[in-house]
Amino acid sequence: MRRREFLERAAGLAAGLLLARRGRSAEHATSAAPDAVARAAPDSASRPAGPAVTLAVAGDTTLGYNLEAHVDDMLAGGALPDQVWPLYGRGVRAVLDAADLALVNLECPFTERGEKLPKNFNFRARRELVKILEAASVDVVSLANNHLMDYGREGIEDTIATLDSAGIGWFGAGTNRRAAHRPLVLEPNGVRVGFLGYYFQAPPDMLEPEAVYALPHGPGVAGCYQDLDCMRRRIREDLPRLARKVDAAIPYFHWGKEGSYEVRDYQIELAHLSVDLGARAVLGAHPHRLQGIEVYRDAPIFYSLGNFMFGGNKDPEDKLSAVVRLALGRSGVAACDVVPIQITTWPDAPFQPFVLEGDARAEALARIARLSERFASTLPQLRGAG
Repeated sequence: MRRREFLERAAGLAAGLLLARRGRSAEHATSAAPDAVARAAPDSASRPAGPAVTLAVAGDTTLGYNLEAHVDDMLAGGALPDQVWPLYGRGVRAVLDAADLALVNLECPFTERGEKLPKNFNFRARRELVKILEAASVDVVSLANNHLMDYGREGIEDTIATLDSAGIGWFGAGTNRRAAHRPLVLEPNGVRVGFLGYYFQAPPDMLEPEAVYALPHGPGVAGCYQDLDCMRRRIREDLPRLARKVDAAIPYFHWGKEGSYEVRDYQIELAHLSVDLGARAVLGAHPHRLQGIEVYRDAPIFYSLGNFMFGGNKDPEDKLSAVVRLALGRSGVAACDVVPIQITTWPDAPFQPFVLEGDARAEALARIARLSERFASTLPQLRGAG
């Protein structure tokens, strides 16, 4: 159906989360029913006074490795490319398309060039697989993570060229340190939103080589190698400058311990520092698990958003994840909620996240609430859900 008709039928969704976004056509229509999206509506959403912008944010997205192999199997079996690209995002596209900006962490370079960086795991995807992001209605990606440099300078250059050609915004990496720390500033609906990306892990969480980080004259991602003092300085340099220029400054961190539900002390410290310096919200990923959600000084902090379309693992034991939605005005976050999702169903629908409903949704929210119990304040949606 046409997108305008879809929005009208999803009348149960709060008006503040249904603002028109920059157009992507409805040619890749989602299979999710409109009332399913309405049932995932925020419990306490309200339209900000004056101009407003809505964000939908998800976690780690790896389109290479197992996911690329799945693409190749379908193409070899006779599926047409235009049938394949929308497959992976069809269960969540309605949620992403209803936001002004949809953002994920892109944890693989788009390249077939470059030398493999010596490390534990290396991911990459063919450049044509960016069409999966386009079909899913993704607008922006963070590149600040431990896999963007898996194939060196050529990998970064090809990734940036691929995203630029697709019209997808990016931040958090670049051909040198200055470029990697440059924010992405967008102005949908008259609200200026600025994004910064950082990769940081303190010992003993860090398992990657220092070569992933950008240098003054060398490519890589933004952040600091195991040096917490350095990371504090970078945030103090970047965030106040950005916060003065925009209505909402939002950092997206890649941090924490892989495979852990525990929020590390340094995650909390850097998140609080970011809010103290003007961030309206803080996003996080890397552990491949959902972690607790805190509200600190009226700013929501998502310590780990888990996985999204993640080809790094065919059949993970924990398949729960989430898309978070934020309604931003010029005075901050007016509304925020969590849309629980399951990220895969192996082998029937691999790497194809979908929105949870009914009892599964209630159980997911209860689990996220339990993960958030250590914090003095969390989202209203989660209070009492556990």
